[in-house]
Amino acid sequence: MAEELLLFNVSGQDKPGLMSLLTETLAEVNAQILDIGQAVIHEDLALGILVRVDSVHAGNIIKEIMFNANAAGASVRISNVSQENHRLWVEASGKPRYILTLLTAGDGSAALHEASALTHKVGLNIDTVRRLTDRGAKVRADVPSRLCVEMRMRGAATDLEHLRVELIASAERLNFDFSIQQDTVFRRNRRLVAFDMDSTLIMEEVIDELAVRHGVGGEVAKITAQAMGGEIDFKESFRRRAALLKGMPEQTLAEVAGCVQLNQGAHRLIRALQHFGYKTAVISGGFQYVGDQLQKDLGIDYVFANTLEIKGGRMTGEVQGEIIDAQRKAHLLRETAAVEGIALQQTIAIGDGANDLPMLSNAGLGVAFHAKPAVRESAAHAISNFGLDAVLYLIGFSDRDIGQALGDDHRL
Repeated sequence: MAEELLLFNVSGQDKPGLMSLLTETLAEVNAQILDIGQAVIHEDLALGILVRVDSVHAGNIIKEIMFNANAAGASVRISNVSQENHRLWVEASGKPRYILTLLTAGDGSAALHEASALTHKVGLNIDTVRRLTDRGAKVRADVPSRLCVEMRMRGAATDLEHLRVELIASAERLNFDFSIQQDTVFRRNRRLVAFDMDSTLIMEEVIDELAVRHGVGGEVAKITAQAMGGEIDFKESFRRRAALLKGMPEQTLAEVAGCVQLNQGAHRLIRALQHFGYKTAVISGGFQYVGDQLQKDLGIDYVFANTLEIKGGRMTGEVQGEIIDAQRKAHLLRETAAVEGIALQQTIAIGDGANDLPMLSNAGLGVAFHAKPAVRESAAHAISNFGLDAVLYLIGFSDRDIGQALGDDHRL
């Protein structure tokens, strides 16, 4: 039995029942649908259907669909697809798949141009584009307009690392954020989100706040600089800084813990994550005292941080237990995932400093948040221009999803 492959491309104003009208003819002759896709932009429809039909019916199908489309005020373009082209198309469907999430303020045209040009340059083809942000020109009166799109791509990319490096350069120049992820089952099933605390979940660096109040701000800053310069490791620097807090009243620690401010979008992100059933954790080289307060206020599931020894209502300058450094952070992420019975690929880690990099690289999705250039370039994903709630876009949630979850103004 001779068969033909026909591709129907329909365009025009979207009308209820148009799909039913067009597929009625296909159903009558038992046409096999090989592929189908539809998009509606500002009430304009673009519909494509690839079918395999008996050659005996091909002529009548073409006439019927053209007649029905014209009657509905739509135009239709019909192409014959060769068996060879179909074979190549099927083979291409097995190529690696990726998701590029692009978040930009303003009109977004320059960022979209850069991203599409660079992906083409490394051999990736864009299959679909989905807008995640609300359709409104402005998301809120106090927030600049923004555009977030999710581009699903396919192809044997020649150099993904080169693509990432070039996108970083473009992002710095045009002030947009992006993420490239492999399109796998794990990307759609993240279950645990771990936060660094100081300068990530909260705005402050707590140890600096305590040092200033205790009159040792300069000495603590000097030790911090030595640690950042590689002169001493994190554990040693933490012990030295903690020692300088000796004699500080516990009340001072309580005051600082009570007045820390969440970074923009943090509360909204955690509320949405909890609604969707995610577990949350703070894994920090900061202070357990502050982490415990955040756990109480936000309902965070796990908190791992450093404990300052307190006797007689004052700091002794000693640290209790193992100090949490970069490697310990990565270990705690793996340990928490194991406790929850989930794969490491299902975790998300968010941090801003060099001591977060091992944790970020261990996570299925590691996000550098408002990080220094060296950290941003080392991390696979980064948010530099928007709040923490932009992470929801990287997971794949749209503004509509977020609105349904939170039951309020869903726009970020």
